[in-house]
Amino acid sequence: MLVLSRQRDETIMIGDEIEISIVDIRGDKVRLGITAPSKIAVHRKEVYQAIRAENEQAAQIQGSDLSLPPSARIAPGPARSRITGARVLATPPGTPVAARLSPRALVPATSIPPVGAGHPKAARS
Repeated sequence: MLVLSRQRDETIMIGDEIEISIVDIRGDKVRLGITAPSKIAVHRKEVYQAIRAENEQAAQIQGSDLSLPPSARIAPGPARSRITGARVLATPPGTPVAARLSPRALVPATSIPPVGAGHPKAARS
């Protein structure tokens, strides 16, 4: 094991992509900042061990363990809308998005000022 001494605001590089910075030191606690590519998972060791144990347990499940009686099966719910902040009405699949929105979610195009028009109250002064 390599042991290094660092002070606050100092950094350790691991290869060219991983950077570990000492953010804060208070008593017996050290806060680290870790910059790494998203393809590299970064976990506290206790979380990593829990994930590993869960994966090992899942790998040992037999096929018979996966069969459920019909009463225990979960029926799929309605598809989620990708529209945020708008109420979506229950309509059959394939209905155009505008038809699925509740009337309150639709904003008339005339209420949106053209780009560069500025704030409407500023134009009155």
